[in-house]
Amino acid sequence: MSEIGELQAADTRSRRAWLPPRWFVVLFWHGHRALLRVTRGRLGLWRPKPGRWGALRLTTTGRRTGRPRQVVVGYVEDGRNLVTMAMNGWGAAEPAWWLNLQAHPDATARTRDGTRQVRARRAQGDERERLWARWAEIDKNLDAYAARRPAQTAVVIFEPRGTAGLAAGPGPGR
Repeated sequence: MSEIGELQAADTRSRRAWLPPRWFVVLFWHGHRALLRVTRGRLGLWRPKPGRWGALRLTTTGRRTGRPRQVVVGYVEDGRNLVTMAMNGWGAAEPAWWLNLQAHPDATARTRDGTRQVRARRAQGDERERLWARWAEIDKNLDAYAARRPAQTAVVIFEPRGTAGLAAGPGPGR
């Protein structure tokens, strides 16, 4: 990152971006999951559009119970990969789904286009910076929200299972 970019990021982190109260965030999560359940997935999932993120339903394996756990997360596409951030409504704690993925990286991602088996991994180095910048184009308050957390927010990549570990960078036109 350039010196000017670092100064801009530091300035953004020093501002406090507005977030709704925690009770509202939790209520919204429960409502969104209920909508998916009641409509059997017909409503509540959407594709990312230019300058916007999409919503997918992620099924992980519980790290302690071994049972399936479902959550709805926002995502962007990066070639064949799906990318999200491990944030818990920008709260301090790591989200349970991310802790589950660290123990059992294989998961199922259901998007508006169908279901796919994926393997999760944390983006590192230049790849993380590139993907963070993509999210920052969508959400101008990203750095300010991230500054609320005590640790760096993980950028999580879902690679199609069977190609995990291969370089699957951005596709054409991305």
